[in-house]
Amino acid sequence: MALGPYTSFIVMSYALVAAVVLILIVWIALDHRRVRAQLHALETAGVSRRSGRGAADLS
Repeated sequence: MALGPYTSFIVMSYALVAAVVLILIVWIALDHRRVRAQLHALETAGVSRRSGRGAADLS
């Protein structure tokens, strides 16, 4: 497959996009682990989630 004089531009563009997508996936995975750890720490400390209450508990 011949891409002509733009071969390097096309290959570098795809490589850059692949690197950005990979970085975003890693960033989201690390942030997910951080948030889960924070939630676990809060639940261990006795803080409960507001969404865990029933409608009768709000009044």
